[in-house]
Amino acid sequence: MEKKEVSLKFNQGFEGELIAPLGTARIGSKEGTLEPYDMLLGALGSCLYATFLEIAIKKRIGYEGVDIKITGEKREEVPTTLKYVHVEMVVIKPDQEKGLDQALKLATEYCSIYQTISNVAEMTYHLTFA
Repeated sequence: MEKKEVSLKFNQGFEGELIAPLGTARIGSKEGTLEPYDMLLGALGSCLYATFLEIAIKKRIGYEGVDIKITGEKREEVPTTLKYVHVEMVVIKPDQEKGLDQALKLATEYCSIYQTISNVAEMTYHLTFA
């Protein structure tokens, strides 16, 4: 099993830095920083895309790019876990559209972060082509 490790450093307020082996991100609630749920939804999008990419490569389906927009809403009750999450994926100039809907469906099944969040939130997704 692959071990993962990051570190975080904060000042006395909510300003800090996430330090990972390949990069860093500023954390906070000011311009130019990421809030916790920004990072969570970003992690979901990157995991889902990495899984989708692997499947598309295996299916030998190419494309120019992918745009992903993720919308989520938190519950009001404590703990304020996510109530729902919707993933909107646009595949730009695919070689073929056939097979990509199945690739996304499989990606939602194999992406560990998607599966983790699905334990607390209603998850939906939509695929379009441009």
